[in-house]
Amino acid sequence: IEDLSLVDIQFGKEFMSAVEAKQVAQQEAERFKFVVQENEQKKLAAIIRAEGEADAAKLISTAMKGSGTGLLELRRVEAAVEMAKDLASAPNINFIPKGQMLFKA
Repeated sequence: IEDLSLVDIQFGKEFMSAVEAKQVAQQEAERFKFVVQENEQKKLAAIIRAEGEADAAKLISTAMKGSGTGLLELRRVEAAVEMAKDLASAPNINFIPKGQMLFKA
């Protein structure tokens, strides 16, 4: 026989179910592998971010020891300006200057 052509082959239900179950299992295994890789990348990113924050904290600490509390005061002013901007945009907030008489008799 040189050539053979099988046109209409039918497999048993058990065989087809087994093939389908195998495909589903392979897809799930690939999905779990992806989830594990994704979690590893998140873990590495968190480690790198934490190391960077630790280095920044060390640099700030060293700078503060050498130059006093100027940086801390600057951060306080920046935070106060940011809060003032947020509050100023709120429709139900009014600023009243301290120490000035609003109503004169």
